[in-house]
Amino acid sequence: GELTSSVLPLTLAGGGAVTALGVLWGRPLREAVRSGLAVAVAAVPEGLPLVATVAQQSAARRLSGRGAVVRSARVLEALGRVDTVCFDKTGTLTENRLRVARLVPVGADGPDEEELLGLAAAAGADGDDQAHETDRAVMDAATEHGVASDGDCESGLPFAAERGFSAAVRNGRLVVKGAPEVVLRRCADPGDVREQVQRLAGEGLRVLAVADRAVDGCPDDLEEAAQELTLRGLVALADTVRDSSAAAVEQLGAAGVRVVIATGDHPETASAIAAQAGVPDADRVVTGAQFARASDAERLRMVRETAVFARLSPEQKVSLVAALRRAGATLAMTGDGVNDAAAIRLADVGVGVAGAESPAARTAADLVLTDVDLTRLVDAIGEGRAMWSRVRDAVSVLVGGNAGEVAFTVLGTAFGGRAPLGTRQLLLVNLLTDMFPALAVAVSAPRATASPASGGPLAGHPLEAVLAAGPQRGFAREVRRMVLVRGAATTAGATGAWAGGRLTGPRGRAGTMGLAALITTQLGQTAWAGRRSPLVLATVAGSLAALVAVVQTPGVSRFFGCTPLDPVSWLVVLGWATAGTAGAEIGPGLIERWRG
Repeated sequence: GELTSSVLPLTLAGGGAVTALGVLWGRPLREAVRSGLAVAVAAVPEGLPLVATVAQQSAARRLSGRGAVVRSARVLEALGRVDTVCFDKTGTLTENRLRVARLVPVGADGPDEEELLGLAAAAGADGDDQAHETDRAVMDAATEHGVASDGDCESGLPFAAERGFSAAVRNGRLVVKGAPEVVLRRCADPGDVREQVQRLAGEGLRVLAVADRAVDGCPDDLEEAAQELTLRGLVALADTVRDSSAAAVEQLGAAGVRVVIATGDHPETASAIAAQAGVPDADRVVTGAQFARASDAERLRMVRETAVFARLSPEQKVSLVAALRRAGATLAMTGDGVNDAAAIRLADVGVGVAGAESPAARTAADLVLTDVDLTRLVDAIGEGRAMWSRVRDAVSVLVGGNAGEVAFTVLGTAFGGRAPLGTRQLLLVNLLTDMFPALAVAVSAPRATASPASGGPLAGHPLEAVLAAGPQRGFAREVRRMVLVRGAATTAGATGAWAGGRLTGPRGRAGTMGLAALITTQLGQTAWAGRRSPLVLATVAGSLAALVAVVQTPGVSRFFGCTPLDPVSWLVVLGWATAGTAGAEIGPGLIERWRG
């Protein structure tokens, strides 16, 4: 719609020029105004909004067959510009199938491994419906080893990211389980376990600290009561990196997309998992506390220089997304949990993952990956870029062709005294060159914008060329360039054929030759733009056949103000159309080479 509006002044200027030139040549005012209005109306590219919509719907349909459901077709525009992907770790890069991998009792008089596992299980609520995946993993391990929680839960405090631990009261003891840095601060004697925590986290394990103390009765405020605890040990949980994570990260990098990790896990765990997934600079980590303390300027520096953000609360994930966008990133946020929903909603493209633990993430997402293969996100980004490529070609077909119509009509009026094309002829041009050919280009396979990569992560990908070309930038500038080229080529082809007809025959024959060359030059450029698409070629062939039928059928030809052409005239038309098409495709490259 915005592009259509921006073209309107040009069409009005063209109509005004035709009217003014007609008056200067002494034509009746009514005739001059009628010709000007016909040019102005015919040159409006009213099909632009439909072309964009059809291109989006076509891309969304293709993605649905590749395991990605687009909830809003408009998001494909943003997908083509995505240059940064922010992954949640648990359940996205990893499988979110946590299992207890190691139990580390603390102290000479501390519990054995089974007792430690029982304490860890006791810190969660009773029942199978655990509120957090770590609780589920601990309970599964306790069940597998036949370890039962010690007594019924008299009072419980579920895990919350801002609190960092869960707690429960059983048989006169308050048992706490949570992030080591949080639990250790609440212990009377935390001992020297931080090195063990670092070592376990460095192996990519999620580490929990377990502590307890005796209580009288059931405290009203468990969070306040969780002080002066006795550290009992560490529980380390493993979560396997998805098979597709490393491939997705590698392909995204090859496609010019930066990968950022945002997680609530320990910094060492986040760094280890990021390294396993192949994220560059995985050893550079910023914690949620550091990010929260930073000024706006420092946050911008952090998001530009750091790939891994750990110990983030849901609110800090939102702040991270906002900072990335302020830094100029076009961002896709991928997550699976309720703590990711707000960040997903704020990103340019929100991505949910199939099997997400919370429907909130899927509801907030613009794009939902329907299987666990993260390379589907690469497909989605590629399809978004391909859509920009198709829309660019379709827009240049529409606007460039219409610009050529206006310029040809103005030139013909300037040199001949009257518009070379009548109202019906202008409508015929639009019918044969605008809507159907442009729609065919919009839904066809994308035109290659880069040489296929020789090997590498994208080798063999159906959208290898557009992915290797990098994020879509400078769309308006590229469209303007293509419109100017196509407009000039169309003007040259039509004007050349019309001038040849004027020099060698009557005005009616010259006008028909100009009309035929105008249509043929536009269709030649459309065919070249969609030369790999059978649909585009078939549409062009149909339009050419319709043109010949209209011109050569006496009654129909008369209705459109045409004159049937002889073979020599058709050869002149084809010669100028071929020259115009070749100039549109070869000329810009020659100019660039000459400038270089």
